[in-house]
Amino acid sequence: MLRIGLTGGMGAGKSTVARVLADLGAVIIDSDVIAREVVAPGTEGLAALVAAFGTDILAADGGLDRPALAAKAFGDDAALQKLNSITHPLVGKRTAELIAAAPQDAIVVQDIPLLVENSLAPLMNLVLIVDVDAEIRLRRLVESRGVPESDARARMAKQATDEQRRAVADVLLDNSGPPEVIEAAVRRVWAERLVPFEHNLRTGTPARRKDVRVVPPNPEWPAQAQRLIARLWLACGAAASRIDHIGSTSVPELPAKDVIDLQITVADLAVADGLRDALGKAGFPARAEYGQDSPKPTPQDPDGTDLALWAKRLHQNADPGRLANVHVRVDGSPGQQFALAFRDWLRADAAARAEYLEVKRAGEAKAAGLTGHEATLAYLDVKEPWFDAAYTRALNWRDR
Repeated sequence: MLRIGLTGGMGAGKSTVARVLADLGAVIIDSDVIAREVVAPGTEGLAALVAAFGTDILAADGGLDRPALAAKAFGDDAALQKLNSITHPLVGKRTAELIAAAPQDAIVVQDIPLLVENSLAPLMNLVLIVDVDAEIRLRRLVESRGVPESDARARMAKQATDEQRRAVADVLLDNSGPPEVIEAAVRRVWAERLVPFEHNLRTGTPARRKDVRVVPPNPEWPAQAQRLIARLWLACGAAASRIDHIGSTSVPELPAKDVIDLQITVADLAVADGLRDALGKAGFPARAEYGQDSPKPTPQDPDGTDLALWAKRLHQNADPGRLANVHVRVDGSPGQQFALAFRDWLRADAAARAEYLEVKRAGEAKAAGLTGHEATLAYLDVKEPWFDAAYTRALNWRDR
C-alpha cells in the first residue's frame, strides 16, 4: 500500500486534485470529511466540544454550528489547541480504520489540510502539495466562496506558509492556471510516479536507472535528502545513532549522478538486519546482494582483504521519481568513517572536487552505451582505483 499525503493552503484546489486521483483509482481519505463525521450528532466528539465550548456552538437541529465554533476557536491559540486536542485523536483513529480497510495494492491519498502544521509528512511515502500563491488563494476564497476577507486572512494566518509547504513537497503541483492544466499534471504524476512506486513498494523492488549519467548539480538535492532522512528516522527510531546525507549530491556545486546517497549509522550488523522490514515498509527495499563496500587498505588490514571490516547493508528507494541509496553501516567501521570524511574533504577542498569530477567523467565515458549492471561495473572500474588512494587522503585531511 502506497500512502500519499495531499495538502495545500485554503483555496489552492486540493479537491480538484483529489477528484482526479479518485477517478484514476486512488483511495481518498479526506480529513475534512472525517472531521465532520466524528462530531456528527450523537457522537462522543460533539459531546466533548459542547462540554469544552458551550451549548451555543450547537445549531437549531442539534448539530454543530461550525461558524460559531470557528468564531471561538480560530481567534485564540488556547481555544484552537483545545479544539485540536478533542478532534485530532478521533480523526486519527478513524483514519487508521480506513487505511486498514484499503486493499494492499491501493494507492491511498490522505487529503490533510494541516499535514505540514502537524508534522505528518514523514508518515507518508510521498507528499503532493497543491501550490498557489497566497494572494491568489485569498482572492479565490473571497470571490468564489464568499468568505469574508478578514475571516479568510485569519484562517490562512493559522496555516503553514507557502515556503513551509514547499519544503515538504516531493511533488509540487502548480494550480494557478486553468483546471485542464492541473488535471493533466496529476495524470502524469499518477502514471509516471505513483503507479510504479506502488508496484515497487509492494514487490520490494528498488527503483534504478539503467544508464550512468553525470548531471549538473541540483540545488534541490539537500532538501530532497532531508525529506528522505525524516522518513528514515521514523522507520529506524532509536536503532539509528545518526543519519547523514553523503556522496556527491551532498557536496555543493559538484556534478553527480542524480542519486541521493544516505548513511544510517547503527551499533552493529544485527541492528542493521533488524531494520530490514521497517525500511522496506517505509519505501526502501533491501538489496541483499550488496553486503559490503569495496575493501581498502587500513591499519587493521594493510592488504585490504578483510571483507568483514567493510560489511554493510544496502537499501534503495522504491520511488522512481527520486532514486536513492541507503547505506546502513556500523558506527566506527572503515566504510562509515570514510563516507563522512570523504564528503567533508570534498566540501572543503576545491582541488579534490575537481580531481574527483575528472574521475567521474572518465567513468561516465567508459559506461557510455552500456546499461544496467554492466554500466555500473564500467563506471566503478574507473572510480575504485582512485578511491583506494582517496581513502587515505580523506582520513589524513580529517585528522589534520
